[in-house]
Amino acid sequence: MIRNILFTFFFFLGIICISIIFLPSLLLPQKIVLFGGKLMGHWSTICLRLFLSVKIEIKGRENILKSKKFFIAASHQSMFETFFLQTIYNSPVFILKKELLLIPVFGWYLKKIGSIAINRDKVTKENIGFFDDISNVVKNSSRPLIIFPQATRVLPTERIPFKKGVGRIYDELKIHCQPIAINSGYVWPKKGRKIPNKKIIVSILKPIDPGLTKENFLLTLENEIYSELNLIN
Repeated sequence: MIRNILFTFFFFLGIICISIIFLPSLLLPQKIVLFGGKLMGHWSTICLRLFLSVKIEIKGRENILKSKKFFIAASHQSMFETFFLQTIYNSPVFILKKELLLIPVFGWYLKKIGSIAINRDKVTKENIGFFDDISNVVKNSSRPLIIFPQATRVLPTERIPFKKGVGRIYDELKIHCQPIAINSGYVWPKKGRKIPNKKIIVSILKPIDPGLTKENFLLTLENEIYSELNLIN
């Protein structure tokens, strides 16, 4: 219990401090805010190791695409991956639910770093232009998109169907997809206390080439990520 309290206190203290220090950067070039995001990712790693004795293992670094356009599709079990993946990839552009942009200060940062929001299950002007937004990012930036196809944090044992939207993104962009399986829920669950003395495994899988139908892609992506989670859990 004490370790959980220490982790929670110092983790959020660090996030708040970084947010305050980088507040002026909201008026400065975007790359400065992106650097702050990387710091938050490294801070989460430090807190996990220092207070919970949690090790982080990265598998499949050789699978990271370097010279091709791609988007990332990652499993989602905790807050961990939203911070940590920024330390591996070149400042990914997050596709996220619109409600997150309404959070004071945090939402301002999400807008500044170019996050793309979508209103789930609603037809709005913003949703109609959603694919234009992501196409512009892919065309004009070297930053990869990142999406969580489960659309919400789930329990480590849950195997919910992936949302069809990730298939539409693949079909529209016609670029590679980098699947990632992360078992972070066993350490940092959506609810409840954190579990010390564990290992978080971030497994970077072989990319899925463009050219599949969106239906076949969705089945392939879901099978590869869930099969890997079954191995690393």
